[in-house]
Amino acid sequence: MRFNRSLILAAVSLAALVSAQGGAQAGGFALREQSATGQGASFAGVAAGSAGVSSMYWNPATITMAPGWQSEFHGTAIIPESKVTPLYTIPAGLAALGPSGDIGLDAVIASSYTSYQINDQLWVGFYSGAPFGLVTKPNPTWAGQLYARTTSVFSFEAMPTVAYKVNDWLSIGAGVRAQYFKVRYFSATAATPFAPSAGLEGDNWGFGYSLGATLTPFAGTSIGIGFRSAVEQKLDGSFQHFGIPIKANLMLPESVSVGLSQRITDAFTLNASAEWTNWSRLGFPRVTNALTGGFLASSPYLPLDYKDGWFFSVGGEYRVNPAWTLRAGLGYEIAPIDLENRNPRLPDSDRVWLSVGTTYNWSDQLSFDLAYTHIFSVGNTDINIAPGNPIFPTRGIVFAADVDSQVDIISASVKYRWDNPAKAIPAPIVRKY
Repeated sequence: MRFNRSLILAAVSLAALVSAQGGAQAGGFALREQSATGQGASFAGVAAGSAGVSSMYWNPATITMAPGWQSEFHGTAIIPESKVTPLYTIPAGLAALGPSGDIGLDAVIASSYTSYQINDQLWVGFYSGAPFGLVTKPNPTWAGQLYARTTSVFSFEAMPTVAYKVNDWLSIGAGVRAQYFKVRYFSATAATPFAPSAGLEGDNWGFGYSLGATLTPFAGTSIGIGFRSAVEQKLDGSFQHFGIPIKANLMLPESVSVGLSQRITDAFTLNASAEWTNWSRLGFPRVTNALTGGFLASSPYLPLDYKDGWFFSVGGEYRVNPAWTLRAGLGYEIAPIDLENRNPRLPDSDRVWLSVGTTYNWSDQLSFDLAYTHIFSVGNTDINIAPGNPIFPTRGIVFAADVDSQVDIISASVKYRWDNPAKAIPAPIVRKY
């Protein structure tokens, strides 16, 4: 069965820049896995400093809680399993091509952090890592191949930060974000076994900022709020297989994180987080032919009509002795994807996070973290792409499927304090009660 060029272009364009369940584990195609410490408690309280120096990702003001000169190096293995099983298709022959197989490929991501205390009020810091990313690859021949084949999103971000301790209860911070973003995704050009692929590929550097503040109104209480700005990515690339240069402007979402950390006893601390991500700003970005300036084929936009995403978590940390600390957390994520905008590239849904973790202090200067998380989907996970859908211009193609997904995440970190903790100069402000 063959389809005309117009249909091929539409099928490839209709899911541009969308990510599949793979590396991305923060709703949409964002990566929440920036800290092994934070992950051990499902990121509860990270904006309030519960993740140590790595909390600067969510709130740059938190580095004022880290005396002296400290560095952290975090690595995460993401092991997803996501299968798309077709239930009904038009043309009917598409269903005979079979299920997707496991579309999620295992991935490893890394991040690093350093903070340096200049004096009793001023700190500087630096973060590097990947705020967005995914890799997915279904079977070479499957029922949804007109909507998704190989998909990848890669990013790298560097963020120098500065934080200022205004007084003994208020700190503020800011960071400048330089972000590289690359997307590569392909779909089949026909509904036949091992049909050729075509797709869009583009990359760009964009810039944004991060702001944050921490409050310590009472002994043992820390409240933090952090803001990561939107980043505009003006992608330049090509429509592979047809050799057409393309341009697409994509505005990656801003986010707000609020955290609370409350010491209950000398050994036990309770943490909580709430995070909002403005995925709805993606809307329908347009793809243009870079040579003519006109829209690409018959699809004038990218159907990224996401909803806003939310994440809530609670967790606890228990200090067993000076060497060992245990933590655990429960998170619930309201995904930006639902039945209306779900497709084989991103079969996302609401999810529950269950996490455990530990810290081992080898010495006053060196410590290690280990964390494990299991994520499982809840609620409706079906795909239903049909004529009349305002988001996907199907051109008469119907694709209904069931999605079964789960994820295991293992993270580890090494933390080192470069100066002598016993001779830290200048000493941080000590609050008196």
